[in-house]
Amino acid sequence: MSVFSVFADLVEQLADLLQPLFHASAAAAAIVLFTAFVRLLVHPLSRAAARGQRARAELQPRIAELRKKHGKDTEKLQKAIIELHKEEKVSPLSGCLPSLCQVPAFFLLYHLFSNTTIGGEPNALLGHALLAAPLGDRWVDALAHGGMFGARGLVYVGLFAVVAAVATFNYRRYRQQMAAMPMPVVGGGGPEAGSGQQVPGLGAMTKVMPLMSFLTLFTVAVVPLAAALYVVTSTTWSAVERAVLYRGMPGMAGTAGTAGEAAGTRNAAGARPASEGPLKAQSGT
Repeated sequence: MSVFSVFADLVEQLADLLQPLFHASAAAAAIVLFTAFVRLLVHPLSRAAARGQRARAELQPRIAELRKKHGKDTEKLQKAIIELHKEEKVSPLSGCLPSLCQVPAFFLLYHLFSNTTIGGEPNALLGHALLAAPLGDRWVDALAHGGMFGARGLVYVGLFAVVAAVATFNYRRYRQQMAAMPMPVVGGGGPEAGSGQQVPGLGAMTKVMPLMSFLTLFTVAVVPLAAALYVVTSTTWSAVERAVLYRGMPGMAGTAGTAGEAAGTRNAAGARPASEGPLKAQSGT
């Protein structure tokens, strides 16, 4: 028996338990509970990522000194910053782990609700729905059965509304975060000196990154509804989780969120604080 068959049976059994409460949408409720369970398992990694970001924030004065020392040599500056992170045992990639660990769960749901057979048997999960929308359908299927405001289309309208609200929250958080941090420069001894040039490409990145959360709308539209439910639930969880974990952190402006779930997962990715210079962006869900 394959892992897909085992998981399909678990979803069916959980749906049976939830049926008295959620009736025809019991399987959808089971997927939401499954998502919450995955996020609870990943939560320790999210806490570690928050601690890592706090540690990185505390390193900013020392990073500013490195910029003054190596400001005209980008390669030396980057190596010095990497050595500083190693010395303080701070991983610049720790924020990626929560999102990466969710990828298998997302693709498990994607596979289960994209195939008519599981383990050589007819896929009974495709018979379940969220209200009027089958869990194996996509937005294009809903549009073909009643249009945007048909019974199936309204399910997607509700999901899009949730995603748009969370994405807007994330957008405002990111803009506040960037406003609270000085833009790093190379050459001239730092931003406070009023000289030097901004790190190449950073300006474009800071303009694009706040919009990444809205890519989740595209994900919800093109994946099976079951996988879309996972994305919406996980993205909303991330926003609330980060609101708690990053509360009061310098440069976080007391707000929270994630960037978009990418490649159909989380779809949650935030950006590494721009004040850490030329190191590459970090994602966080």
